[in-house]
Amino acid sequence: MPTAVAAPFRFFSLQVVRTRRLGPSLARVTFAGPDLRAFASNGLDQSLSLFLPHPGQTEPRVPIELGDGWWQAWRELPDDVRAVMRSYTLRSLRRDPDEIDIDFVLHGVEPEAETPAGPASRWASEAAPGDRVLLLGPAIEDNRAIRFRPPEDTDLVVVWADETAVPAASAILESLPAGTRARAWLEVEHTEDIQDLAIAADADITWLVRDDGSPMAVDAVRAAQLPPAERPYVWIAGESGQVKELRRHLVREREIDRRRITFVGYWRRGLTEEQLREQE
Repeated sequence: MPTAVAAPFRFFSLQVVRTRRLGPSLARVTFAGPDLRAFASNGLDQSLSLFLPHPGQTEPRVPIELGDGWWQAWRELPDDVRAVMRSYTLRSLRRDPDEIDIDFVLHGVEPEAETPAGPASRWASEAAPGDRVLLLGPAIEDNRAIRFRPPEDTDLVVVWADETAVPAASAILESLPAGTRARAWLEVEHTEDIQDLAIAADADITWLVRDDGSPMAVDAVRAAQLPPAERPYVWIAGESGQVKELRRHLVREREIDRRRITFVGYWRRGLTEEQLREQE
């Protein structure tokens, strides 16, 4: 079965090898498979498209045998047959053996949850070794699905992320070399969701915990005193409304050059990914 789509991206057929809960709201799923030999990425905020099976299916249904025509054919499949597609970021890539980690936010999986879990949260909470998925990911390291691109003259890296972007923010912060100055705010639901990061940079990281009443997004950043810098670079990602408000604050109040700000809306409050895709 052909798996190529078009460089720099292709399909990868993968299986779950293990899972680990990182906290009440977060789970890490590790995938492996022979296809990963061709997976190429330098990490950071590498975006991926993950295709998941419906309950009762042994593998996701995506007509990749149609080559470039897979997208239209996939959209035309019945809703209860067509694989669930969700966007995620790569948390880590390892070689020998070839493995990747993807971190999932778990919403609504608790029995008392007011809003039931979506298909991705439900799948991740029940994932077990051997479960099969398809992933549309990079075949070359330098690809357009990496957004974190600080200019060479950057003298301060500023990061904000909610829990959907914490995996990407964590990978970014861990990639910064020693001597790099960084200021970051990472927002999570529970104290137990806070993670230990392997940081070499001179980074000041604040975890904002909603359950503890921490100030969120713009309020937290507005109240902070940033280290002095002539050429800061900003990366902010998460809920679209928060991201736009933060960018407005950084440009108008902090007077940071808008060309040195990367902002990415990973989700929008009140809308599913399918609804967002219909608006594109």
